[in-house]
Amino acid sequence: MPRTPRLDAPGGLHHVMGRGIERGDIFFDNADRKDFIDRLSKLVEEEAIEVYAWSLMPNHFHLSLKIKNRPLSSSVRKILSLE
Repeated sequence: MPRTPRLDAPGGLHHVMGRGIERGDIFFDNADRKDFIDRLSKLVEEEAIEVYAWSLMPNHFHLSLKIKNRPLSSSVRKILSLE
């Protein structure tokens, strides 16, 4: 049975988690973590999201955030891509 669509309205609170393929590492050093945090910070500065908590482990991450003026999928895509 397919998952129901996510409620994606401004002000929505979300727990976002990302994991490496086959639980492989996604952060190899502090430079990787800094790059991730820089991309996350840019979205906060653009007022696309508001971050309440974040946790980075070698093979996955957790974010607790509120969406503001951009859909969640678009914000997560910007966090995960190297644009």
